[in-house]
Amino acid sequence: MPLHQPPAHSPLRRRLVAVAATVAVVAATAASTTAAATAPPSSDDEGPALVRLHVPDRDVLDELVARGVDLDHDLAPAGSGFVVTGVIWPDEVADLQQLGVTLDVEATASELEAHRAEVMDEREATIAAAEATADALGIEATDTVVIARADRFVSLGDQYLSVEAKSTDLQGADLTVEWDAGEGTAIEDGGSAELDPFVDAGEYQYHRGQFNLSGIITLDVGDGAAAGSYSAVGAAFGDPVDATGLTGTLEAAGDASADPTLGCEPLVGFTAGNIALLDRGSCPFVTKAENAQAAGAVAMVLANNNAGAPFAMTGGTSATIASVMISQADGAAVRGGLPATATLAAQEAVVPSRVRVTSSNGGSAESHVTEWLGEPDTDNSPTCFQGFLDHYPDAYEINDLVRSLHQQFPDLTDVIELPYQTNGYRRQAQQLSGGGTSQRVGVDSHAWGHEGGNDLAITYANPGSADQALSVAVTGDDIVVTLATDATGAVTSTAAQVVAAINGNPAASALVLAYTYRGNAGGGVVVPSGPDALTDGLNAPDHVLREPFQPLMLRIGTHRDGSKLGVMTYSQEHAREWQTPLVNLETAQRLLYNYRTDAETKKLVNNLDIFIVPTVNPDGMLYSYYDFASQRKNLTRYCGVGEPNDANARNSWGVDNNRNYPVGSLFDGYNGASSSCTSATYAGPAELSEPESSNIDWIPDTYDNIKFAMNIHSSGNYFMWSPGAYITPGRETLPRPSLGTEDYFFAASEDILTEIHEWRGLTVTPARTGPIADVLYSAAGNSGDMLYYDYGLYAWNFEVGTSFQPEWDEAYDQMMEFSNGVIELYDVAHRWDTDQRPPRTSLDPDSGTYNGPVALTFESNEPVDIYYTLDGSAPDWDSTRWQAAGVREGGEEILIDRTTTIRWFSVDASGNTENRYVPGQGNNARRGTIRIW
Repeated sequence: MPLHQPPAHSPLRRRLVAVAATVAVVAATAASTTAAATAPPSSDDEGPALVRLHVPDRDVLDELVARGVDLDHDLAPAGSGFVVTGVIWPDEVADLQQLGVTLDVEATASELEAHRAEVMDEREATIAAAEATADALGIEATDTVVIARADRFVSLGDQYLSVEAKSTDLQGADLTVEWDAGEGTAIEDGGSAELDPFVDAGEYQYHRGQFNLSGIITLDVGDGAAAGSYSAVGAAFGDPVDATGLTGTLEAAGDASADPTLGCEPLVGFTAGNIALLDRGSCPFVTKAENAQAAGAVAMVLANNNAGAPFAMTGGTSATIASVMISQADGAAVRGGLPATATLAAQEAVVPSRVRVTSSNGGSAESHVTEWLGEPDTDNSPTCFQGFLDHYPDAYEINDLVRSLHQQFPDLTDVIELPYQTNGYRRQAQQLSGGGTSQRVGVDSHAWGHEGGNDLAITYANPGSADQALSVAVTGDDIVVTLATDATGAVTSTAAQVVAAINGNPAASALVLAYTYRGNAGGGVVVPSGPDALTDGLNAPDHVLREPFQPLMLRIGTHRDGSKLGVMTYSQEHAREWQTPLVNLETAQRLLYNYRTDAETKKLVNNLDIFIVPTVNPDGMLYSYYDFASQRKNLTRYCGVGEPNDANARNSWGVDNNRNYPVGSLFDGYNGASSSCTSATYAGPAELSEPESSNIDWIPDTYDNIKFAMNIHSSGNYFMWSPGAYITPGRETLPRPSLGTEDYFFAASEDILTEIHEWRGLTVTPARTGPIADVLYSAAGNSGDMLYYDYGLYAWNFEVGTSFQPEWDEAYDQMMEFSNGVIELYDVAHRWDTDQRPPRTSLDPDSGTYNGPVALTFESNEPVDIYYTLDGSAPDWDSTRWQAAGVREGGEEILIDRTTTIRWFSVDASGNTENRYVPGQGNNARRGTIRIW
């Protein structure tokens, strides 16, 4: 058997306990930029604030987790305590302070909302820019452009830009690169040029171009219809154009031939002292320059005769005038407005920070420019397509992309509709009347908001006369509650009476359910108001449908029949973690677009069965995008009458999908989830009650070839695995992996984290690598524990980045580096699957004679589990297994105080036994003797 043989679920001692949540909190977010720390959020603040919590010790941290306080995963030791990010509501502050927790606000509720709006505006602008580019080209984008490299460097004093990019339309696309003039400038301010396709041995590799930024020249036309600034490239002959510049009248020149604008013959009618404009074609560049100079021109501007970029003209000539080339399009624009005053001048070299590459077929991509040789560990190999996304996609765009990839690569993919549709982005319409707690009346529509609930309105009317009875009337979509009055004409109807009247009226109760505020007795008099519209409070655009959502899984591989080793990756169990689907989408596109040309990719796709779920929680994702950035959970409302079920609590509802799984759960008595329907870590009414978690459970239950998994979360830059939950007090964790399995987790982690580091040097630290229970806190009912303990998978968990919704440039880098990690996970899985080499172990110290007791351990060439006996008998699977000395420690020491023959065998992660020993049958187990004098 392989190393990994987790215990069956039954010994986990399911403990059915009632865990009372003392604090109701809601999901939260972290902005990529934060305000200076301020005082804790006050009752005047609307919504939760992003807060740094200074926690005095582990016991208090466990108490915060048990209460369901909305903590991020970015946990750092601080003396004997911890510092952790949380999203805290004002009414939680006093309770936290009583526990000895101090708080510094990093971003207020309004700042978090402003950040969400800023990121969404950036997203919309990026989408609009891509559509504008396609419109300008007169076509819809039919290809995908990726930028493999964008480097700047200095050589012999000149500043250069080198760009390598690829189009999925291969050499059939013309690629143009634009660059900025440094940080803070527009991307087109620095210049532009055409990239050349590189075709080797008949196979397209990529487009490339290297540009001397120190040699950029501008032609500035100061007046007339041609006024503007145009890019030019100086010739290798004649006087160079310097920064001082050369000014004169630009004149369209010509000769007496049938093609006069070419200037291949002596010019006629040209005004001496002016700058001559000619067209490329028919004769050498030097001939044109010589004819211009002979006619008295002080400089020559040559317009290219094709759509390619201008370039440096060459040739030997006696002409000494400055000569430059401009593009064909610029030449046509200039010619139409001549004569005009113009200046040729060399520009100071720019130091670009970003580039954009645009395809003639509509694709476009942007990238940072890196300093060549400045980051020697960075690997931006141009041999593979990468960097496919340029904005955060929402759940509908994700599904469209998944289906599009299947259409493009039908032989390599299947699209699997997961069996449990989610509730969808929809809610009942609600309205809450004014006044104090005892005066309020809440009403919910029975219909979904988009199916009529949003059309309803309710009025609480003062009849304006004395001794009136309470009554309810319905006309169409309007509910009018006429309040009772006394002999003085004062309103007397209490909230409880109004609720009873509405619910007792057949016409009104057919439309709405009324209730007092959060279980209050409702003895206060209702405040007249209205008409007030009911609303579901949902703000997403029309393409976001108000109906159940169909989550999709993309399956990739040349053999998708269960015959190959399966690997699953899934992301966005928590809605606010916007960058996590990017990792899965980038990875899927790398696998598919590189399959034909990259041998390593082909190896993975041919030998693995890959399952990718980009978003587990599409409903919450959409709500986080368009309504409430801090949404953590799904959108299912389990809060009923008497609980916070009213519109004021709409940002607090939902189930934490990653607390709803059936191993080490709240229902088993484990710490780190809540039974409160508004808690950030609400576990739901039962294990696997939610379609989101049921889908993740369905995948390995249906596809039993899956042996590896990665759950992608944010934030904190962690890399973790089981056990992920413990019971407090006592910190009794779920059963720990064996020493060999733990060593395998760590060994594979080093490979995966090395590839993450290669992108830009990010290091996931050793302190943030390991079992969740060791490096973070208890997370009862998380999916990784289910996959490990119930299905026997090697299951890891990424925590990407340091915030939930970083600005796009940062999100892009996180996408790229953690996609590197996922690709390496596939390679780890493939090596595990193909490993047939038996492990090798030895005793330390070795067999021999010793004067006194010996502390015996084992050494091995790879992660292994070792089974041994000390009585000379043949070891088998029931023999003693070598254990860890402690948490995050190596193997224990075995004390030998008398002459002992030890027999043992080892087994690696792939199930290979040392010496190919067959436990219980063979006689070739390893043997050693320690003799004690």
